[in-house]
Amino acid sequence: MKQTCFHCGQEIENHLIEFDEKIFCCNGCKSVYEILNLHNLENYYELNAKAGIRPETVQNHFEFLDTPHIFDKLIDYSEGGITLVTFKVPVIHCGSCVWLLESLKDINKSIIYSTVNFTAKTVQLAYRSETYKLSELADFLTDLGYKPIISLETVDKKPEKVDRSLIIKIGVAGFCFGNIMLLAFPEFFGKGDIWLEQYNHLFRTLMFLLSLPVVFYCAVDYYKSAWSALRHGILNIDLPIVIGLAALFFRSCYEAYTGLSNGYFDSLCGLMFFMMLGKYFQQRTYKTLAFDRDYKSFYPIAVTKLAFADNSKEIRQENVLISELKVGDRILIRNNEIIPADSILIRGEAFIDNSFITGESGLIEKKSGEKVFAGGKQVGAAVELEIIKEVNQSYLTQLWNNEAFKKENSTIATITNNISRYFVSAILIITVLSGLYWYFVQKNISQMYQVISAILIVACPCALALSAPFTIGNMMRVFGRKKFYVKDSITVEKLSRVNHIVLDKTGTLTINKAAKITYEGEKLTKNELVSLKAVLQNSNHPLSRTLYDFIEAENEYLPVENFEEIVGKGIKGRAGGHELVIGSPSFVNHQKKIRQETSVFINIDGVNKGRYVFFNQYRKGIEDTIQGLNKYRISLLSGDNDSEKEMLEKIFPSGTVMQFNQSPQSKLDYIKELQENGGFVMMLGDGLNDAGALKQSNVGVAIADDVNSFTPSSDAILDGANFTYLPEYLRLSKITLIIVSICFAISFCYNIIGLSFAVAGRLSPLVAAILMPISSISVVAFTTFTTLLIGNRMFNKEL
Repeated sequence: MKQTCFHCGQEIENHLIEFDEKIFCCNGCKSVYEILNLHNLENYYELNAKAGIRPETVQNHFEFLDTPHIFDKLIDYSEGGITLVTFKVPVIHCGSCVWLLESLKDINKSIIYSTVNFTAKTVQLAYRSETYKLSELADFLTDLGYKPIISLETVDKKPEKVDRSLIIKIGVAGFCFGNIMLLAFPEFFGKGDIWLEQYNHLFRTLMFLLSLPVVFYCAVDYYKSAWSALRHGILNIDLPIVIGLAALFFRSCYEAYTGLSNGYFDSLCGLMFFMMLGKYFQQRTYKTLAFDRDYKSFYPIAVTKLAFADNSKEIRQENVLISELKVGDRILIRNNEIIPADSILIRGEAFIDNSFITGESGLIEKKSGEKVFAGGKQVGAAVELEIIKEVNQSYLTQLWNNEAFKKENSTIATITNNISRYFVSAILIITVLSGLYWYFVQKNISQMYQVISAILIVACPCALALSAPFTIGNMMRVFGRKKFYVKDSITVEKLSRVNHIVLDKTGTLTINKAAKITYEGEKLTKNELVSLKAVLQNSNHPLSRTLYDFIEAENEYLPVENFEEIVGKGIKGRAGGHELVIGSPSFVNHQKKIRQETSVFINIDGVNKGRYVFFNQYRKGIEDTIQGLNKYRISLLSGDNDSEKEMLEKIFPSGTVMQFNQSPQSKLDYIKELQENGGFVMMLGDGLNDAGALKQSNVGVAIADDVNSFTPSSDAILDGANFTYLPEYLRLSKITLIIVSICFAISFCYNIIGLSFAVAGRLSPLVAAILMPISSISVVAFTTFTTLLIGNRMFNKEL
């Protein structure tokens, strides 16, 4: 009996290598096992026995990747000694592969993080390029058995060619199925016909020949999938299908050759035709959802675009969505704003925090004329950039979905995976028992083959597996059309579990642009107003933006030096020859007693000039919105004073906790305390000033009002204009999980009913092949129709 390698599971053909009471087929597998155990990653084998891949034994030649022009084309980002690159790795085949590749940082200290896209068979890695070459990284992956594919398309970042092989196979199967049906048709109705009996053998030979392309070409993907799974000790859904195909084909060949009947060649080809149609439908639906996610329903992040006013040299500022940016556009990026696309620094001094990209904090200084990568965050004074590359929204989506920002795993996905894991084993047991029953009890061998094939084909967990992603995916589209953009499907699950809502006041409950502003104090000179506006322009705080728009002064460019923003207190900087301090009374050292109002104090050259008083305008329908949240516990945390507490008490229900003069840290601590006492907290606030609280919360929602107030710590972004729909979003999240449960029930009913008919011999393989994709189509149709219908009714308008 041949022995198999402990790591890769392949048969040991030549000599075996013994180590640690285990046997290996080569030194490569032994080395990988040693590496895994050295770094306490032996769980790799517990996740999936014999899941490893035999490493390459020949020397790899990746030195060309270190050539500057190839390196620049291949990488996604490279700055400050950290590089981000995405490799195509076709051999990724199972959950343990994903687990190992996402644990690379524990094996190789030069790797910062790695993220796998299982569907695309890619792995994105961030590594320290100062001490580790790209060629060494490729060699390292190859030594582990995951050799990256480097081609002209990957180097030039060309889109992958559309694979039309499935369409061709559908055409071939359809052609063969149709012609076999024509050849088999006379035999059904022409029994006893002398001419038919004379040419019967010819018709059956033609049917056999027409079935060959279907069996050996159209079905080849199923063979590969089943064989690959078996090699690694897995039972996947393709295995029963392959067994069913083999049973039909060989039984048909036997009956056609012996003259018993024309066999089941028509059922065989019809089976493949309908299964591939269902597969094509699933692929198209997945691609549509992915396209919507990456491009159509992108976040409402706006940036400030700079343009000259008509017939004037005056620079005009306008907020535009990042999807509308084009190469050559000039944009203004303020303190703590995310850079939306690769750009050139035109004006100002940039200090870029690339933690959104690399997962590591650290500021990189940039001078005028230098390149700045998309995803970086400006820290300091506002800078002017020119776009040099189209906005890649799918790239930003991928960054936002980085493992570094994920808080927990999906409960639904875990349940689905556990059910699917045992599904195939149960079906094979039912098949064996049914076959024995029809062979020994009913003594009907011909019917036995029909029953076995029907069981193996009709039983399918696809509908079960599709229930959650399609339902949640469709609801994410409904949310997106109502300007509520969630990071991923897990966020929808978490929304349904929320029991405590924490709200910020400024910019969340209030509309900054609609606030009425008055000035109290010493009149400011024209030069002081221009300097004040120049400093305000660098801040992204809601009050700073509102005050910037309110002040009537020329948009004259003034360089701002020593700009600093202290979150929760204020900003300061030097512009136009003046030292300005802007913010709270304590920040500007204002000693006199004042009325408790929302105010921004101004100190110029050490002199307290006065203050701008804001009379907040609350969002329309705020009372009804809060009333719609009466089933949740609510807390209000504000960095502002309590001057509007009396009015807020009329809006919020009794028992609402209201705390004012809260710092960002105190908000974070309050949420942590709620969680320790069993609270599942959703926080809504400013994406920048409340970043810590948003990250700490179970569901962090950043409110956006035409502002680049995005933080990767948030789980969702809500357009401020649609804040009043908050109760509907929460209700829809609960309904989504109910729909998923209904889809699970539909899938179980389909399999139970289908298996009952198949075991009883009342279901032909051809009908089973038609029912198999119909089960998936019915689930997709049900969830699409239901989510859109409920969303339409919930929002009372067409979506």
